[in-house]
Formats: sequence, structure tokens, C-alpha cells
Amino acid sequence: MIDIAGGCHCGAVRFEARVGSSPQLLDCNCSICSMTGYLHLTVPHENFTLKSGNDALVSYRFGTRSAKHLFCKHCGIKSFYQPRSHPDSWSIHYHCIDDNTLMTPEIIALDGQNWEDAVAKLRNQSED
Repeated sequence: MIDIAGGCHCGAVRFEARVGSSPQLLDCNCSICSMTGYLHLTVPHENFTLKSGNDALVSYRFGTRSAKHLFCKHCGIKSFYQPRSHPDSWSIHYHCIDDNTLMTPEIIALDGQNWEDAVAKLRNQSED
């Protein structure tokens, strides 16, 4: 396990997390992820700490309104959020990590345009 830190573009939102050195990243093709180039690093809630910027976060919800997309109200960057697919974890945007060279990630395509089937497949793979 390694400790990472990161945040938004302007620095108002800062976080720390503990992750594996060879994590799996999800590259989702849903409407919001494909437009922003978001690469998901899923981190259990207990391994994540918001260090600053809670008051700078604004929430956006769409579709089922299950996911809580959190953006910095100053710079507009979504450095992490609460995904619908992993209710017990945060999703950190890999590109918002200060030094992502500490990790050697495996990138897995997630067909977010067909979300239900893609998440069922993802959950089945994690049970194997």
C-alpha cells in the first residue's frame, strides 16, 4: 500500500488516500466520464481523507441521481466523487493525484453507456 495526495486545479480541494501500488483504473465511456477523461481509482471510504475544501464542493446528480458528482466551485474540477457503482468507496480521478508515477495501474474499459450490464460484469469479475 502507498499513500497518495491530490486535489483540484486551484488547490481548494485536497485529499489523501491509501491505495495499492498496482491499482485497477476504470476508463468509463458514459456521457460524463468520456467528456471529462475521468479515470476512476476506487478507494474504500476508510482509506480516504478529505484534508480541505469541503466547503468548496458543489454536487451534481443526473440520471438515477445515485452518484454524487463533486466539483470544486472555484475551478470546476471533479477530483473525486461518490460513484453509483461502488457505494462504499470514493472514485478518485487518477489525473488529480499529485504524483501518479508512484503507481503502475491497469486500465480496464467500462461500458458506461450500457451501465447495468457493465457493472454486473465488473462485480462478477471481482468475485472470481
